[in-house]
Amino acid sequence: MVKVDFKDLDLEETRAWVEKIGLETYRAKQIRRWIFGRQAESFEEMTNISKELRKYLKSFFMISQLKIAKTEISLDGTRKFLFELQDGNVIESVLIPERDHYTACISSQVGCAMGCRFCLTGRQGLARNLKSSEIINQVVQIRQTMDHPDELTNVVFMGMGEPLANYEAVKRAVKNMISPDALNFSRRRVTLSTCGLAPEIERLGRELPINLAVSLNAADDKTRSLLMPINRRYPLKKLTETLKRFPLPRGGRVTFEYVLIEDVNDRLSDAENLAKLLKNIKAKINLIPFNLCNGTPFKTPDEGSILAFQDKLVRKNLTVTIRRSKGSDISAACGQLRSCWMS
Repeated sequence: MVKVDFKDLDLEETRAWVEKIGLETYRAKQIRRWIFGRQAESFEEMTNISKELRKYLKSFFMISQLKIAKTEISLDGTRKFLFELQDGNVIESVLIPERDHYTACISSQVGCAMGCRFCLTGRQGLARNLKSSEIINQVVQIRQTMDHPDELTNVVFMGMGEPLANYEAVKRAVKNMISPDALNFSRRRVTLSTCGLAPEIERLGRELPINLAVSLNAADDKTRSLLMPINRRYPLKKLTETLKRFPLPRGGRVTFEYVLIEDVNDRLSDAENLAKLLKNIKAKINLIPFNLCNGTPFKTPDEGSILAFQDKLVRKNLTVTIRRSKGSDISAACGQLRSCWMS
């Protein structure tokens, strides 16, 4: 019999399984608090549950873990983790130190099928989707490595893979992240980044109350299609019309990530077009100077061009931040994650 992994279940699914094997409904939250709150690694640790019941649970269920195969630490304190999965595949996750907290940047797929030309992950292709348990375990096990686990307050789906291409598993993992009986993250501190899968963005808006970030990187279809093949399926008009309908909390905005690449999308005319494109969208823009990757033809703009691009947008009354990626010395910065550094 294949055992069910509790970390693959949300609260409703856990209740259904508990009832199916003849237990009281309240056991669902009790078990989830042990697994997610106290991070129990075995049923034997659940001391307020009888030995007989623990043995019974063990016969039907399991509590999974990933193997941390390797860790690298950047000069700026960023930590990159290589997780080995049960089938031998590997993924990367990053723990990023901020001014007063930490952010976990996690993966949703082994590799990626989107093929963005500036991203190393996309160049390796897609091996498979991650299970919900494999997504949530990245957060759980990163937290276990920290001296002060409570300082991990933010989670971003900006690692390997396109989260909306693995929608159901990501949805279940997010529900466990923000559920009070599980990891209990604030929904305002969980962000999903997408390359622009328009139908799934609409579904996300209906079903999950979390932050949305869109990897944009160009304000015209020709340039965006060159950089991001997904634009041929969902061009800018379709994408922006979808985003105009995306439900936001009071004061909320959609974040647009814009990787600045020399002589590709960093001209002042590009900034002008970007301002026009986002005119009727509640937006904030993160400008990300391109992080150099072996084998790519692109270059990072000089500092003057970066600042001029920002200034042009600010003059158009847009909220703009230059995001200096951390961890570039260990290939942990934006666009540098891949699953081929295991030795």
